[in-house]
Amino acid sequence: MRFKLILSTVKTDLTDHIVDAAKGAGATGATIIPARGTGIHEAKTFFGLSLEAQTDIIMLLVEEHLIAKILDTIKEAGKFHKPGTGIAFVVPVEHVVGLESQIEKFKEEVRESYF
Repeated sequence: MRFKLILSTVKTDLTDHIVDAAKGAGATGATIIPARGTGIHEAKTFFGLSLEAQTDIIMLLVEEHLIAKILDTIKEAGKFHKPGTGIAFVVPVEHVVGLESQIEKFKEEVRESYF
């Protein structure tokens, strides 16, 4: 089985909606990391202090055949066509351990997608 990692930075108020949508598209879970970020526009300041936007990083370890569907779902759920809403990208994963309890589910999904 081949896995890839979808990383998505999103505004915190969209996190739950995006995770729920990704699960509906086949993701089995997510890890959410609180973060701060800044984009192309300067951060706002308040009495000389920079105010950086609070964001979440959503990490989804996904079986390769589900990548396109989940990525499209994240894009729609997060309204990424609007500036400043978020981004998502995929990185390859070389080795995975700790998924033994989910391997049968992954194998079943792969069989169903080919038949």
